[in-house]
Amino acid sequence: MSSFRSPHSPHSAGAPAAAPPVNVFLRLLPLTLAVFIGFLTIGLPLSVLPLHLSQHLGMGALGVGALIGSQFGAALLSRAWAGALVDTRGAKRAVVSGLLLATASGLAYGVSLAFGLGPAAIGALLLARLLLGCAESLVVTGALGWGVGLVGPQHAGKVMAWVGIAMYGAYAAGAPAGVAVDARWGFTGVAVATVLIPLVALAIVVGLRATHPAAQRRTPFYKVLGAVWVPGLGLALSSVGFGVITTFGALLFNARGWGSAAVVFTAFGLAFIGARLFFAHLPDRLGGARVALACVVVEVLGQLLIWAADSAAVAAAGAALTGFGYSLAFPAFGVEAVRRAPPQARGVAMGAYVAFLDLSLGLTGPAAGLIAGTAGVGTVYLAGALMVALSLAVALSLLRRPIEGLAPQA
Repeated sequence: MSSFRSPHSPHSAGAPAAAPPVNVFLRLLPLTLAVFIGFLTIGLPLSVLPLHLSQHLGMGALGVGALIGSQFGAALLSRAWAGALVDTRGAKRAVVSGLLLATASGLAYGVSLAFGLGPAAIGALLLARLLLGCAESLVVTGALGWGVGLVGPQHAGKVMAWVGIAMYGAYAAGAPAGVAVDARWGFTGVAVATVLIPLVALAIVVGLRATHPAAQRRTPFYKVLGAVWVPGLGLALSSVGFGVITTFGALLFNARGWGSAAVVFTAFGLAFIGARLFFAHLPDRLGGARVALACVVVEVLGQLLIWAADSAAVAAAGAALTGFGYSLAFPAFGVEAVRRAPPQARGVAMGAYVAFLDLSLGLTGPAAGLIAGTAGVGTVYLAGALMVALSLAVALSLLRRPIEGLAPQA
């Protein structure tokens, strides 16, 4: 006599076996740690390089903004290549290549010191920023594609959240570390650290399991761009607040006599991480457009607070609000981008989406430099608030045009 099985039993005939639950945090932890360590190479010079350019090399605000922004221009131009590499050759190869380029950028920093204070030194620093931009493009695009491959596209928001925690945590930790290294060993110490740190991250990712490439043939970048440009525009506008903090935070503090600007980057980074730790699940659960609407308002308030600040503490509070709001803007608009992208081209889609961040930061540097040169460095934060506010219109348009069949998760 055959045993009775309830029709609701998971072992009922014809019922598919339930997939084991994915522990997203543990699955992403080694990759997140590698991104954090690798991105210290970007965080280290945040408080040091603008002052090195202005005080030692005699560059004005426009020149400083252009040279710092060149990193993001290089990242923008390399996004299509990075996304295609992820889709056709694998995300692991992209991350490894990016970390090697980050080490090369540190070598270029060191070479700049050999040229003294002449134009050749500026040229070497420009090369370092271009190499670092390509490295950032490969590491971020590769890490996002790798993470989605490890935990599935249904957790895309969490992947962006944890990769973002690693990135901006490195900014928060790297800025004061850069100040300490520069005070002890000068810019030479920053260059040496930039050479060595990516090698530590490389040692971590070499042993991680690679995911299979998503496609045999390269998907044209322009086709994917058409699917993600609206959420990408939201990312670009909301990223201006981050751009004016990273490019002109040190110059603002120097102009106001407030001492080291490391507190601004730390406040931004800690608030950014806190928002991700407690609210990273919201874009996947509520929908990206809804979350973007709320967090962009917070970011605008932060920019206005920095603009009106009369002390370092108030400016740090504004940076914290900016970081908190921007923290969820990235994954919120990103969830909308992933939902609109073809599954076989997620790497290219990630590259296309993050390219809007590069475009924003690349343009923000020189544009804010012009504003700072004519109206004062504090005015760039008023302009930042206005630009970030424009992303509210993008979030509203996404909310009114949801993708058919893709309701927010309960």
